Amino acid sequence: MVDAKGRNMKCLTFFLMLPESVRIRSNKGPKKGSPTNSKLPPVCYEIITLKTKKKKKMAAEIFPTKKPATAASASASTTTVQQYQQQNLNNNNTIQGCNWQGLYPTIRERNSVMFNNELMADVHFVVGPPGGTQRLPGHRYVLAVGSSVFHAMFYGELAEDKDEIRIPDVEPASFLAMLRYIYCDEIDLCADTVLATLYAAKKYIVPHLARACVNFLETSLSAKNACVLLSQSCLFEEPDLTQRCWEVIDAQAELALRSEGFCDIDAQTLESILLRETLNAKELVVFEAALSWAEAECQRRELPPSIDNKRKVLGKAVYLIRVPTMALDDFANGAAQSGVLTLTETNDIFLWYTAAKKPELQFASEPRKGLSPQRCHRFQSCAYRSNQWRYRGRCDSIQFAVDKRVFIAGFGLYGSSCGSAEYSAKIELKRQGVALGQNLSKYFSDGSSNTFPVWFEYPVQIEPDTFYTASVVLDGNELSYFGQEGMTEVQCGRVTFQFQCSSDSTNGTGVQGGQIPELIFYA
Repeated sequence: MVDAKGRNMKCLTFFLMLPESVRIRSNKGPKKGSPTNSKLPPVCYEIITLKTKKKKKMAAEIFPTKKPATAASASASTTTVQQYQQQNLNNNNTIQGCNWQGLYPTIRERNSVMFNNELMADVHFVVGPPGGTQRLPGHRYVLAVGSSVFHAMFYGELAEDKDEIRIPDVEPASFLAMLRYIYCDEIDLCADTVLATLYAAKKYIVPHLARACVNFLETSLSAKNACVLLSQSCLFEEPDLTQRCWEVIDAQAELALRSEGFCDIDAQTLESILLRETLNAKELVVFEAALSWAEAECQRRELPPSIDNKRKVLGKAVYLIRVPTMALDDFANGAAQSGVLTLTETNDIFLWYTAAKKPELQFASEPRKGLSPQRCHRFQSCAYRSNQWRYRGRCDSIQFAVDKRVFIAGFGLYGSSCGSAEYSAKIELKRQGVALGQNLSKYFSDGSSNTFPVWFEYPVQIEPDTFYTASVVLDGNELSYFGQEGMTEVQCGRVTFQFQCSSDSTNGTGVQGGQIPELIFYA
C-alpha cells in the first residue's frame, strides 16, 4: 500500500463481513415497490488498517507497568487480599467485583482465592464421620493437578460423575489442610491434626504434604507420644519415622511406658515393644505398663476391667514380659501380688529365684541388654595442683550443642586429687534458662584421675542445633582434678558436639579447662 506521499506502508486490513443477503440487498438498493422505511439497518463497510513497525512489541510495552501505588492504595489492596483470605477460611467468600483476578499478580495467588470457595465449584465433598460432616466445595481441574487420585477420580476411565462425594474416613480439618496445600501451596500443620492430615495425604497421594507431616512429627517427637507415633508410622509405612520412635522409646523407655499414649497403641505394637531387647527400663515398669494397657483395652472392648479380663486381653503377650529378671523385691511386692499371674506361675518364678534346680518357665529369663551409653570427653588431659581445684558451693557450667538428637543420661565428673572422698553433686540441664532435668546424688571418688558418672533420673532429650547448659554444684573434698586442653568441637561416633563458655559458671569452668569433663548420652 502506498500513502499520499508515495511511501510504502505495511498494514493489516480487516473487512467487516456482513451476511450475504444483507450485502446483496445493500448493493442493489431497495426494490421497486418496497417500502422506504425498511427495518433493515443501514449498511456500511469499514476498512480498518493497523500500521505496523518492524520491531515487535513486548508485553511490557503493550501493557505499561503501573506507577508505584501510593501508601493508601497499597493499604487498601492489602486489606482486600486479607478479606478474601478470611472469607476462604470461613467458606463465606462470595467474590465482590468483576475484576478480582486483577488483585493477584501470580497464578498461585489466583488459585488461592478458589480454596474453599463456591465460585466456579464443580464438585462438593461431604467430609467426616456421620454427625460431624462438613460440606466443602472443590474444583476438579485444580484437584486433579494436585493429586493423581483426584485425577483418576475425575478424568480417568472410571471417573466419578457425581456432583457430591462422601468421604467419611477423613476429618474435615485435615481435608481442608490438604486442600490448602493443593490450592495455595501452603502447609499449615498442628499437633492435634497432623496424623489425620498425614492419613489424608497418603490416601490421595500428595507426597510432599505427607513428607512435611512426617518432618513435623519427627521434630515434635518425645517420650509422651513416641509409642502412639510408632503405631501410626508402621500403619503409614514410614520407616524413618519408625526408627526415630524406637530411638526415643529405647532411651527414655520408662517415660514412654508411663505415658498416656502408651495405653492407646494396638496389640501388635504392644508386642513389638515388649519384645524390644534395647529398652532402658526396669522390668517392673514394663509389667505395670502392660497392666495399664490391658485396663484400657478392656474399656475399648467394653469389658469390665477385672483381673481375668486383663489377662485375657493380654493373651500371649504376657509371656513377653521378662518377669524372672525383676529384682526379687519387685517381683514379691508387685507382679506376684497383681493377680494377673496364676498361682502355678507365681510359685514357679519364686522357685526359679531360689531353687538350685530351676523349673522351666514360659517367661523369658534373660535380662534385656538395654542401650550402651556413650561418652563425650571434651578435655585432652587432666591435672591437679596443691591449690586447685576448689569448690566451696560454687557452680561449674558449660554450654553445648549437637548436630543430631541425643539423650543426655548424666555427666562424668572428676573426684578428689588427695585420696578417696565422697561427693554430693547437684546436676542440672537447662535450655534457655528452663530446667529440663536435675538430680541430687552422691558418688565416691577413689583418688584417681578417672571420671565418675552421675545420672539423671531419666535421660533428657536434646534437639540438634540448639545450645543447652550443663551445670553441677559439688560439695566434698575441695582439692580435685580438673581438665586441660579443652576442645570446642568433639566428634563422638555419628554425633558432633560443640562447646562454649556459660555465664552460669562461677567456679572457673570453661571450654579450655575445669569440671564436667564428660557428657554421657544415648544416640
